[in-house]
Amino acid sequence: MNNDLTTIEHIVIDNLYKKEVDLTILVPTLNEEITIKEFIDWCKQGIIKTGLSAQILIIDSSTDRTPTICTEQGVEVLRVPKRGLGRAYCDAIPFVSGKYIIMGDADLTYDFRELLPFIKAFKEGADFVMGSRFLGTIQQGSMPNLHRYFGTPLTTWILNRIYGSKYSDIHCGMRGITKDAMLKIDMKSQSWEYASEMVLKAARLRLKTVEVPVNFYKDREGRLSHHRRLGWMSPWIAGWLNLKVMLVYSPDTFLLKPGSVTFVLGLIVSCSLALGPIVVAGIKLNIYWMLLGVTMTTLGYSCIQIGAIAQIMHRLRSTYSQRILRLLTYNRGAIISFAFIAIGLYPVCLLVCQYINNSFKLYDLPLSAVFGLLLIIIGFQTFCFTLLLEMSQRVGFSKNVNK
Repeated sequence: MNNDLTTIEHIVIDNLYKKEVDLTILVPTLNEEITIKEFIDWCKQGIIKTGLSAQILIIDSSTDRTPTICTEQGVEVLRVPKRGLGRAYCDAIPFVSGKYIIMGDADLTYDFRELLPFIKAFKEGADFVMGSRFLGTIQQGSMPNLHRYFGTPLTTWILNRIYGSKYSDIHCGMRGITKDAMLKIDMKSQSWEYASEMVLKAARLRLKTVEVPVNFYKDREGRLSHHRRLGWMSPWIAGWLNLKVMLVYSPDTFLLKPGSVTFVLGLIVSCSLALGPIVVAGIKLNIYWMLLGVTMTTLGYSCIQIGAIAQIMHRLRSTYSQRILRLLTYNRGAIISFAFIAIGLYPVCLLVCQYINNSFKLYDLPLSAVFGLLLIIIGFQTFCFTLLLEMSQRVGFSKNVNK
């Protein structure tokens, strides 16, 4: 068995292999020789209870006897280079034969003897079936208190707030998904963050999602979890990676919505002062308030533009992307941009003329000139945004928007 892989190697037991089955149990392994034999026995017991035809596909990057034990037990092994947990699942997709997929770990912490809740949810029309340790049972000592009472609840709460979902345990490693939904999700994550990417994309794509209870057990004697093998920083790194994915795939929450509010408030302040200082509730609003309004307007507008580009790149909301591309064509964007710049140049040119006539001295800064600079900035930003949209269609960011 090759222990120094640089390419993918598919090992199949011919007499047991079926091209098309109902269910695929898809599990990555890394040096699990202590638990793998019993895990495969658990899978076989769970499959018998379901009454479905099934494929057990192990995605392995081990340097111990794990792949040998798998082949001795008559299951398929996909030997892949060690490139990350998310990448292992991506590598396996072309080799999945089942209509339904159940994923998890081979360390006996998840009970693969109990697959019926997942199959029941699939047969009732679910696209994505999320296991929940908090709805099931958590064996004493199986989860550190920091994870159980702080890390997992906090990140689950954050994701639910962002995506309007109702998950109770987004980090549960045992989950099910139809093959069609797996292809639709088009997973990109290479490491631990795959877990959050699946969950949030399922929410964004409005896949029919169901949570089912699962049992979670502590590690067997003699086995260290992967987090403990990698050191005390590993859980924190995994948490940071998952948080990064939430931010990357939620431009509307962190860019579009705050940006829109900031832009509107800044524009109100700037427009109110365009013709000169005003007094509101006894407070004189002058050049300093105008500079605040200009800052808020440009910052908010930049957030809106970046958020819109991100939405188009992600292709998770095709209706939104179609609307943006349809409304802001190159011609319309150019006309709007040049109009803003032309209007803005007028008060700026007046200021320049005044400056020259006063022997290159400026005694006062008209607010109208500052407002003109704002219009020039917005016009230039709009033109650049229009070019980016045009480029996105040409280089393929939006190639699937209209499909």
